[in-house]
Amino acid sequence: MLLCLGLQAETLVYLEHSETLTFDEERYPDAQLLKGNVIFRHDSALMYCDSALFYEKDNSLDAFGNVRLVQGDTLEGFGDILYYDGNTKFARLRKNVKLIHTGTTLTTDSLNYDRLNDLAWYYTGGKIVDSLNTLTSVFGQYVPSTKQATFKTDVLLVNDKFVLTADTLKYNTASNIADLVGPTKILYEEETTILSTLGWYNTRTEESMLLNRSEVIHEDGRRLTGDTIFYDKHIGKGDIRGHMVLSDTIQKGTLYGNQGKFYENEKYGFATDSALYIDWSEEEKTYVHADTLYSEEIAYQTYELAERDSIMIDSVLTWQPPDTIPYDTSYKRVRAYHRVRIYRSDMQSICDSLVTDNRDSTMILNGRPVIWSDGQQISAKLITVYLKNGEVDYAHCEENAIAAQQDDEEQFNQMSGKEIIAYIRDGEMRQIDVNGNAETIFYPHEDDGEGPLVGVNKTQSSYVKMFLREQKIDHILFTTATTGKMYPIDKISSSEQRLGAFFWAEAERPKSPQDVFSHPDATERPEQKAVSAKDDTTEEENTEDKQDTDKKQNSRNRRKGKNN
Repeated sequence: MLLCLGLQAETLVYLEHSETLTFDEERYPDAQLLKGNVIFRHDSALMYCDSALFYEKDNSLDAFGNVRLVQGDTLEGFGDILYYDGNTKFARLRKNVKLIHTGTTLTTDSLNYDRLNDLAWYYTGGKIVDSLNTLTSVFGQYVPSTKQATFKTDVLLVNDKFVLTADTLKYNTASNIADLVGPTKILYEEETTILSTLGWYNTRTEESMLLNRSEVIHEDGRRLTGDTIFYDKHIGKGDIRGHMVLSDTIQKGTLYGNQGKFYENEKYGFATDSALYIDWSEEEKTYVHADTLYSEEIAYQTYELAERDSIMIDSVLTWQPPDTIPYDTSYKRVRAYHRVRIYRSDMQSICDSLVTDNRDSTMILNGRPVIWSDGQQISAKLITVYLKNGEVDYAHCEENAIAAQQDDEEQFNQMSGKEIIAYIRDGEMRQIDVNGNAETIFYPHEDDGEGPLVGVNKTQSSYVKMFLREQKIDHILFTTATTGKMYPIDKISSSEQRLGAFFWAEAERPKSPQDVFSHPDATERPEQKAVSAKDDTTEEENTEDKQDTDKKQNSRNRRKGKNN
């Protein structure tokens, strides 16, 4: 049986097959009652059902039982009920609804499908499943031609590796890319959490672009924040643009910058463009600024001894050697390069490169380093600062080492030598040791430093110990072989009041945490060096060596004379 209903060819619904056709005008006015393997055709769509009401005037139908809508060879819809309007090409599937399209399956209780605009949607809760993901939400829509889906309210995306929750989400079943258009959380169980409000996430490759101050949070205490984060979860790499913040709540340090990268597996990151590292592991914070900053976690293995219980062997109590138990641990290392500026309340410094290591609590400054504490300035070729209980303990200054303290506007107490060790207690410089070829210039005052100036004291010695109290010289110890002289202040020229390597760089000193970002002009430094650490002999040692050499040479000469 073939019936054609409708007035225009482009909107006609055709009844392809039905086992029976009856009428019941009282119960179903203007409707034909069809039963048994009912088949309709409309354009490229076929509709199957057990029974149907077919409305001739309205060019529409109501289908019941084992409903199936087939469009081309790519889309099939199933349900218990179908309401279809042939004029608008609008289908409403109800109860146990399933829509299958090229590997994607949508299930819900109520689905509307606008064939004219190729748009399907549900509003009472539904689920979409493709080859990788399962997505559920209260409201959802799907466009078969573009394979683009939109989900709203209680959105849940489940993947074998992660779970995504959101209020609103757009997702493409062909590319498997989720567009984040609202507050979204991606959780890798017991590993990583991603928080974002805007961007995209490729669920197949695990690559993403996260915008609007997104965050990547790791269970080991690391937290990455940025205006834009290009994140590849598969290889564990993040590329950050704009206001980067990389914080470690275990090691208690935070890395900032306007651009940087983070390598998740290596636990390593770096920042440039206004880069700043803050170490807040102790009450006293350390602020480090440089052109480029690197922060990394270094893993290593340590061992503990586990004492065994003594055991009985042949009725004799025998002690067994202890077992060695290895366990994994780590420490934080920070490296800074070029125009490094450091601020702590107990010490400030500048240099060209820096390495900090919280395993042995050291800061190694290289490249024209200078450190300040209280009124003291110390410089050398290489400075190593040692910390204890979160505070600066002492600084070891090697090669061309010189310490200076301003006495008044034109006068500076100075000490130089092979190496300088400066001890700091409670944020104050307390003692300075100069070892090897020590030279000093200092300005003693009457009445324990409070009275008038006495003169200028210049000395040379193998080593010197200077003790300070309240930023003033308390007393100085010299070796017995010290040579020196006190000069009246008006009997010594200004050039003679400076050691060879002296310079005063107070203008470069960071005065606050914010001041680490300032870059004042570099202070001119003299070409003449102080004392080289490679020259490891003092004047006394040189004299003794010369005398010993002369004795050996005389002995050889006497032996030579006897042989002749």
